[in-house]
Amino acid sequence: MKKYLIILTISFFTLTLWIGCSDFPVDEDGLLITTNSECYISNFELLGSDMQTVRTGTAIIDTTAQTINVEVKYGTDLKNLWPQFSLIYDAKISPKVTENVDFSDLNNPKQWTVISGNRKVKKTYTVYITVQTKP
Repeated sequence: MKKYLIILTISFFTLTLWIGCSDFPVDEDGLLITTNSECYISNFELLGSDMQTVRTGTAIIDTTAQTINVEVKYGTDLKNLWPQFSLIYDAKISPKVTENVDFSDLNNPKQWTVISGNRKVKKTYTVYITVQTKP
C-alpha cells in the first residue's frame, strides 16, 4: 500500500507541474512568451575573430530610426565579425547570430529584427559600419 501511495503522490506532483507550466506559452525556440510589447536594442558590440572589440567608440543606437552606427578600427577584417546585441529582457532577435558575419559589403548593411516578448511587435534594425581612416 505504501508503494502505491508513493507512486500516486509522484504522479500527482508531475501532473500538477505539467498543468502549471502549460499556463506559460513558449515559442518555437523554447522561450517564454510574455505580455510585453516593447522591443529594442539597448547595446551593441562588434567583436573580431580574437573576440575583442573592433569598435573605435560607442555604437550609436537610434531606436526611433532603428539604426546602429558603429565605426571599426582601421585594418579590421570585416568578413569575420561577431555582432552582439543586448535586448529588452524578453525580446529576441532574428536571424540568430550563430557564426561570424561578413560586413565587408559596406553598401549593403546588415539587418536584424527584434521581436517583442508577446511576439506581436517586430522592429528591423539596420547596422551601418564605417571604417576608421588610416591613422
